Amino acid sequence: MADRLMLLDTASLYFRAFYGVPDSIRRADGTPVNAVRGLLDMIARLVVDYDAGLLVACWDDDWRPQWRVDLIPSYKAHRVAETVADAPDVEVVPDPLEAQIPMIREVLALAGIAVVGAAEHEADDVIGSYATGAAHPVDVVTGDRDLFQLVDDSRDVRVIYTARGMKNLEVLTAEVVVGKYRVLPEQYADFATLRGDTSDGLPGVAGIGEKTAAGLLGEYGTLDGLLAAAADPEGGVSASVRAKLEAAADYLAVAPTVVKVVRDLPLPTLEEAGARLAPVSGEDRATLEQRAEEWNLGSSVKRLLAALDTRG
Repeated sequence: MADRLMLLDTASLYFRAFYGVPDSIRRADGTPVNAVRGLLDMIARLVVDYDAGLLVACWDDDWRPQWRVDLIPSYKAHRVAETVADAPDVEVVPDPLEAQIPMIREVLALAGIAVVGAAEHEADDVIGSYATGAAHPVDVVTGDRDLFQLVDDSRDVRVIYTARGMKNLEVLTAEVVVGKYRVLPEQYADFATLRGDTSDGLPGVAGIGEKTAAGLLGEYGTLDGLLAAAADPEGGVSASVRAKLEAAADYLAVAPTVVKVVRDLPLPTLEEAGARLAPVSGEDRATLEQRAEEWNLGSSVKRLLAALDTRG
């Protein structure tokens, strides 16, 4: 059986860990380590449960790229302006989490886990580029619905969806996407464009909700197909829908570029990135065990080491 490549939406996971693990877990100097411990536990479980042979922790070098904001100014704007209690998808990094990011990077490096980001792009784009070019079956781990557009049964690309928590992970194949939304994965970006997505600050087309968007894509296939039909008096699009599309013309001209993940970033190869999982040995293992003691990471490091030991 071919090695499975696991692509982590890393920020999605460490935000979830931060809000899901008590912040009373701290190292000796009082710095919280709940996000570090939670993330390591997640990775340990995911590697074993989904039999990952290669893994990349995909990184947000820019979680709100200016080129996306230039096209849709509201893109993720609420995540800057608002503080939302107990919300793992809020990207404004609280100080107690900010302090843990360097620890996360150091522990991942010591564990031999590849971390890859791309300038002016989100982790979603890194994930999209690796998933599209991969010669391996792929599992994308995220709490972000945008990445449903990557699901591809013919290439065995799945999404392991974390929105309901690590105890209720959901594996999304094309059948599951269709069952949930009545659109194919390759239609999902157009579906999200029409419907809108408040979690990303996408307004959508006023008056077109989830059911209508799915129905229109079922009939016309793509957003371009729908717009072409709407521009044709004989295209069969109702006057009401045509008016809504016309009112949203400026938005529809730019939204697909914002919503669709980039699939062709010039990234390191999996080999260059060091994506192959392997037991941690020698000085790195000793240092990691030392950090576990110094930073009160305890059993989380032990579980990660045990998971990686199975990859030898």
